Order: sequence, then structure tokens, then C-alpha cells
Amino acid sequence: MKIYPYIKRILDFIFALILLILTSLIMFLAALAIKLEDPKGPVLFKQKRPGKNSKIFTVYKFRTMRVETERDGIPLSDMERMTKVGSILRKTSTDELPQLFNIIRGEMSFIGPRPLLVQYLEIYTPEQMRRHEVTPGISGWAQVNGRNAISWEEKFKLDIWYVDNQSFLVDLRILFMTIYNVLKREGINNSQGDTMPYFTGSGNQASHN
Repeated sequence: MKIYPYIKRILDFIFALILLILTSLIMFLAALAIKLEDPKGPVLFKQKRPGKNSKIFTVYKFRTMRVETERDGIPLSDMERMTKVGSILRKTSTDELPQLFNIIRGEMSFIGPRPLLVQYLEIYTPEQMRRHEVTPGISGWAQVNGRNAISWEEKFKLDIWYVDNQSFLVDLRILFMTIYNVLKREGINNSQGDTMPYFTGSGNQASHN
């Protein structure tokens, strides 16, 4: 039996609790800014995602887009829906802070494959499905190696590599690479607002935030 996942869970809980306290003022100001700029919508973006063993949970992020999805009957792109506050939150990865609650609840980890959309479960290959053998994370091996700049096939290969090689040293490496990318404002949370195409099955692509 591998003991590291149990140690990792304890570390996740402790550090998530500490960070929640340390960033509470930042989170309050972010929530206030979101409401002041766009009072119509909620502060948090909530969406169902599959976690470890494909168990469905609700992931939390600060809302970065307007509620309206169309104007004068014309669908709005993600960039058109992006608020000024939302753009700043994304550039600094502050929009990810509410996921500390997901970590405390044991639904997520700091490091692991990013939880994707529920509908993807029906079209994964058995190999791709293996990404759900570990707890999903805020950042992962695929995120620090390209995020939206790489194809789905490459992303899944990186996720499976992580599943097979998860360790304290690997997580530490990903953590430092994540911090580096956040400071450079690249890789982890796309500052340009580009979105990843929807996954429609191996070899197919169709756009997804």
C-alpha cells in the first residue's frame, strides 16, 4: 500500500487551511470587486466535475465572466464576456482561490490532474480514464507543461504519467513550476483568455474554458 497519498491528504488540509486564513482578505476584496463591477451575477462560479474514482463534486472558482451569454441574439465569445476584474483574477490565478474549500473537503488536492467536464467521462478511452485514479488538483503536470497550448492527447498522456509517478518530489517540482508560471503570468491560468477546445473524443476537437 502506498502511504504517500495519505500523507499528501494531511499536508493538503493543513496548507489549505493556512492559505485560506492568509488569503481571506484578498478573497473578500475579490468578491467585492466582482459584485461592484457586475452585480447581476453570483460571486462564485460553480460547476460539477468528476474527482477521484469519477465521483462528482462541485468545483468553486471566482466568477470571471458576465452572466449574459448573448447580446442582441448574437452569442458572445469568452473574451467578450470577460469582465475587467475577471481578467485580473485570471492573470494572477486569484480566481482559483475558492478551490481551497474543495481541498479542505478532500475533493481536490493542490497537485493533480485538473478536473474536467462531466460529459467527458462518456468519451474517454480506458487509458484516459485512468486520470481519475488520483485526486484532481488545482495545478498538475499537464498545466506546468503547456496547459491550453498542448493538444488533448498530450494533456492526457501527461496526466497518466503523473498517475504512474506521483510522489512527494514530483509534487514539489510541480509546485515550484506552478509558482514560477504564476509569477510570469503564463501557463497555469491563461492571461489572454484563450480557451481549450472541447474534448469530443480522441482525435476530435470541437471551445472550453
